[in-house]
Amino acid sequence: MNTFIYMVRHGESPKTEGTERTRGLTEKGTADADRITELLKDEGIGVFVSSPYRRAILTLQELARHSRQKIIVFEDLKERIFRNKDSRMPDAELFPLVEKSFADPNFSLEGGESNAECQTRAISVLKKLLQLYLGQKIAVGTHGAVMTLMMAFYDPRYDFNFLLQTSKPDVYRLEFDDQKLVQVNRLWGDSTLSGGSSNMG
Repeated sequence: MNTFIYMVRHGESPKTEGTERTRGLTEKGTADADRITELLKDEGIGVFVSSPYRRAILTLQELARHSRQKIIVFEDLKERIFRNKDSRMPDAELFPLVEKSFADPNFSLEGGESNAECQTRAISVLKKLLQLYLGQKIAVGTHGAVMTLMMAFYDPRYDFNFLLQTSKPDVYRLEFDDQKLVQVNRLWGDSTLSGGSSNMG
């Protein structure tokens, strides 16, 4: 009996409003959250979990309501901490940092965390979810970097270039046989992952 994880990357968020933890969604982000509800409402998802960041919760909120479920928040599913300040880093600073982090998984700024540290904490949650909800369908409200790192734990093709190709929002359905990832499908947009579905053993 296989388990399905739906990685739901949050929608567009204001780049200047609030802290990393409290930033919500733009008008477009809210409209896209409604589209996600339409996309996934008939998938039979019974479990909803999320990063504690508001934009991730808001992206899943209506879908969870439609399914009459509450969202379970896990602190360790939050986005990678790039620096010790709880404010958004400008793209001009962020992208070179992220690229360097994928080249060197142990690199971090003072007060921040490395890709390796972020991946370890997030994967510990994902493994628990796969144990607790074996055979079920689980939606995970997530972010670009931490989502990529979770997927990369199972398949190194999910790297910096993959992250650059993702959108806000984005949806990937991961199929697991126990703790083994066996298939990934992109559900958001008109196409699947480049090359189609990826099947791993």
